Formats: sequence, C-alpha cells, structure tokens
Amino acid sequence: MNVYENIVIYDASLADEAVEGQLERVRDIVAEAGGEVLRTDPWGRRKLAYEINKHARGNYVLLLFRAPAETVKRLEDHFKVTDAVVKYMVVKLEKKQREHALRALEAEAAQAATAQAEEAEAASPPAESAAAPETAEGQ
Repeated sequence: MNVYENIVIYDASLADEAVEGQLERVRDIVAEAGGEVLRTDPWGRRKLAYEINKHARGNYVLLLFRAPAETVKRLEDHFKVTDAVVKYMVVKLEKKQREHALRALEAEAAQAATAQAEEAEAASPPAESAAAPETAEGQ
C-alpha cells in the first residue's frame, strides 16, 4: 500500500462538528478500501492566498493515510460532489518523504507515551519513605 498526504480546504462557514463529520466520511472511505488514516491534522480557519469560488477563507485539514491506489479515485470523487469542499489535493509520498513521515509519527507516539507515563506518575500519590531521616547527634 502507498502512503498519501491529503490537504482539504472546507468552507469556513461550516461548523466544527460538520467538518468533523466530513472527516469521518473520509476516514470511512479509506477504511472501506482497506487502508488506514495515520494522522489527522486540523489547521483551522485561515485566509486563502486568493479567492476560490467566491471563498476568501477556508478550514484547512491535513490527512496522512496508507491505502491502495484505487482509494485516491474514490476520495477525489467524494470531494468533487461535496459542496463543503473548496479545494483538495492528494499527493503520493515518495520513499524519502514516506520514511520521514512515518518516523515523525513514531516520534510523536513515543513522546505521547512518555508524557502519559509522566502524567500518571504525577497523579499517583508520592510513596513515603520507610527510613526516617538520619539526625546528627551532638558529640
């Protein structure tokens, strides 16, 4: 399976729940084709560099996914008929880009695991020491 990067610009007037619903549909399309979404990175509402179909702002979302090649056609068909999509682009990552993206995902997962472990450690009550502190007696 290939690794793809997909940037989608949704209509800025769409509510966050509606954008999440659209993303869920994209995840379903990828999953139905036997792929997996590796990362979803919502960039939020931003001003477009130039006006597209009378839209000056858009809600940007970056997706990184692994899927068979025919999945791209299904996604593009979905984006073409969805009115909420202002612009989209799906790019197949080359070997170096794919390795870099997957390493970054592993690093994020490791960092999240250590942060979670530290948080769990901080949440647990401190263990009391069984040994009493030594006191220096006068001589």
